[in-house]
Amino acid sequence: MTARKLILPIDGMSCAACATRIEKVLNKLPGVAASVSFASESAELSLQEGGATPADAVAAIGKAGFSVPMAHAELALEGMSCAACATRIEKVLNKLPGVTASVNFASERANLSFPEGSYSPAALLSAVQKAGFGARVVQGEADDEAAARRHAEHYRHELRVFVVSALLTLPFLLEMIAMLFGVHALMLPRTLQLVLSAPVQFWVGTRFYKGAYSALRGGGANMDVLVALGTSMAWGFSAWVTLAGLDGQHVYFEASAAVITLVLLGKLMEARAKGKAGSAIEALVRLAPKVARVERDGQLLEVPVGELVLGDVVVVRNGESVPVDGEVVDGEGAFDESLMTGESLPVARRVGSRVVAGSRAVAGSVRLRASGVGNRTQLAQIVRLVREAQGSKAPIQRLADVISGMFVPVVVVIALVTFAATGWWLGDWTVALVHAVAVLVIACPCALGLATPTAVMVGIGNGARRGILFRNAAALETAGRLQAVVLDKTGTLTEGKPTLDAMLVLEQDEDRLLAAVAAVEAGSEHPLSRALIGAAAARKLPLPVVSGFAAHAGAGVEADVAGLGRLAVGDPRWLGIDLPDAARAWRDEGKTVVAACVDGAPAGFFAIADRLKPGSARAVGRLREMGIRVLMLTGDNRATAAAIAREAGIDEFEGEVKPRGKADMVARLKAEGLKVGMVGDGVNDAPALALSDASFAMGAGSDVAIEAADVTLMHDDLEHLVDAIALSRATLSKIRQNLFFAFIYNTLGIPLAALGYLSPVIAGAAMAFSSVSVVSNSLLLRRWR
Repeated sequence: MTARKLILPIDGMSCAACATRIEKVLNKLPGVAASVSFASESAELSLQEGGATPADAVAAIGKAGFSVPMAHAELALEGMSCAACATRIEKVLNKLPGVTASVNFASERANLSFPEGSYSPAALLSAVQKAGFGARVVQGEADDEAAARRHAEHYRHELRVFVVSALLTLPFLLEMIAMLFGVHALMLPRTLQLVLSAPVQFWVGTRFYKGAYSALRGGGANMDVLVALGTSMAWGFSAWVTLAGLDGQHVYFEASAAVITLVLLGKLMEARAKGKAGSAIEALVRLAPKVARVERDGQLLEVPVGELVLGDVVVVRNGESVPVDGEVVDGEGAFDESLMTGESLPVARRVGSRVVAGSRAVAGSVRLRASGVGNRTQLAQIVRLVREAQGSKAPIQRLADVISGMFVPVVVVIALVTFAATGWWLGDWTVALVHAVAVLVIACPCALGLATPTAVMVGIGNGARRGILFRNAAALETAGRLQAVVLDKTGTLTEGKPTLDAMLVLEQDEDRLLAAVAAVEAGSEHPLSRALIGAAAARKLPLPVVSGFAAHAGAGVEADVAGLGRLAVGDPRWLGIDLPDAARAWRDEGKTVVAACVDGAPAGFFAIADRLKPGSARAVGRLREMGIRVLMLTGDNRATAAAIAREAGIDEFEGEVKPRGKADMVARLKAEGLKVGMVGDGVNDAPALALSDASFAMGAGSDVAIEAADVTLMHDDLEHLVDAIALSRATLSKIRQNLFFAFIYNTLGIPLAALGYLSPVIAGAAMAFSSVSVVSNSLLLRRWR
């Protein structure tokens, strides 16, 4: 029994006892012999075949309270001709100890994760090359641009080769059309057929022989094997008949030439369609200009964007794109941020406003101080997120991957059985050969392999153009299956900007009490405090000096105010006072009531309102029309929660819910068998976001919420949530359609070819256009609005 060696770096060891503990944990795994060194902070493992995997070892270290730092790499792959190639590369990479790989046939990329320091780029590339394919490490935006140029050059070369192949095949096509109408005068001499078809078979078709050789050498089989085998059988038989002078036998030069030409045509159309499927990244990359105007040493200079540094002052004029993330320090203007946030209307920006790279000035000009440059801009992060998401795999793709992996060998067996059975039954081995060739030619796993990833690429790209960022393909799929959505109130349903709506002052000067309350609230981080501070600032009230500040979590704050006494501000229940009629009316209207007491006596009441966003009620209505159960949870009192829920059209809601309570509600809904989505924008939403099946973070929310979420809604509007779910459902629908057509195509096509109802030429045309039809169907998603 063979054993694999693996070295894992380990973080978190503070003493030799930690190393001993990890070593014991690892040695309990089946088939593992481990030695852990505290000095080198690593574990050396010997893994027996059939025992625990590297992933098991990493998981065991994690359960022991330590971590294995993981590195990530993205490879651009070359030489894949069908989904079986992608499956083969994925298997080869996943056999490397500690490597987890996902290969996407549509994007021709491989995403890998592995223990830090365990593999060099050369080692990963070597593994792919040994499998018979080419690869290079993706380096980012510059690599994307270089790859686009290479693809364009390769496409032009392929187009030229196809034109030559089509011209050599055209006489055969005219001959076949004439025969359909009973005209045999256009029959080409067999020697001329041999001369015309030979370059198509052995020059144009070289790629199929090379691809078949590489696949077979690597221990796999792909579409190239089928095409090379089928056309070689047809051409070889015809050449033998011609050179031997067997005039009584049919020849099939037209079949071999037409099949190769049609397959090339299909590949060209497929490549063009796949390019459109991945156009979202290109559109995003093109948003950022290559040159920026920068103020340095009193001069305005034009410098490459790559040379910008944090703090640079950049000038953006009317009609120009913004090269950096930054804050406006001078001027004002309107900016088109549609490709960043999905907001169709220009957004006004003035001094103090934040502007992001990739937006375009449609009116006015500004000076910006750079706060994010290069790969640190929001645009660069979005490009990275979209690229990773488009390269990921949806769970629904697993069945197609399994079938693609064993498809080609099964087809070869079917072709052999067809040849033997037809020859025995009809006694005509020439006809048997034609049937076998048709089986080999029509069967291709390309459509099956493209069905899911092309739809995912278009769906994720379409979302990115509208400010909906899916973290990966699994998030895209899960969002389309949601049955219930839990909404936070503040900042999600409402604007998240509480304002002072009314106040009732008892035996105090109104401005004096408001200034004192604002001075005490200045020490608080609660959102309601900003409403009181803002109201005092709007009246330009000077704030008194305070001392002895104390905060009471979830209740209120208090402090000594010069010239007034001990002032407590917060929840009336915490203060132990009853609400007057006016305050009760405010609460019934959905406003939050804050009370103030001076030396224990009631001094005033404040009504704070957080208004519903304009589109929230409409979004809730759309969710319900889609058959999705909508719930609202908030930390506010039940009366306020009821008023907001009523205004938004929500029947199920809960008030006074703590962060743990939100997570518990998500858990209860999941226990009912529902697929649950959670929408939030604050730190207190993170536990519920992490627990939900699909989590959504509003783009204006906290970094913690966005980091925990599966989907980021860049435009701070709840209707974007509905759009995200609708897009997910539309993408899932396309995936199901593609898989259905791919399965039906092969289910019907192979038997028809085996029974002789399809000639090799018709089979070749059907095979060539099957993958094109699947990709074209996916591209219809670009029309989604």
